Amino acid sequence: MTIAVGDALPPFVIDSVSAAAMQDWAVFLTDPNPIHLDVDAVKAMGLGDRLINQGPANVAYIANMVIAAFPGARIDSMNNRFVDNAYAGDRLVASGTITAIAGNLVTCETLLIADDTRTVITGSVTLNLA
Repeated sequence: MTIAVGDALPPFVIDSVSAAAMQDWAVFLTDPNPIHLDVDAVKAMGLGDRLINQGPANVAYIANMVIAAFPGARIDSMNNRFVDNAYAGDRLVASGTITAIAGNLVTCETLLIADDTRTVITGSVTLNLA
């Protein structure tokens, strides 16, 4: 496989964020925050009218995208900036662009976009291809 700075990574798409999956993530993460489990709590906090996806789940979508692009690679570092929430029912697209290559290390700029309009996460990841 030949790669170059500027190459886009294949996107990783979640067609619809699942409210049921948020319940599972709450268990895995030991995260009882009601914004992931109770629409009334979301409304009471003035955060909208849909459940809010867990941040680690959103980061996992980005990790899935880069690992799918580079099978067998290891993530050496990952930096994420949480810009907005992802809500139940949102269509999410994780994407990336190669920004640097140094030996076995590949660095990518990453994004998670909701419904083609809202940036949820910006960040970068460095992978070791060895």
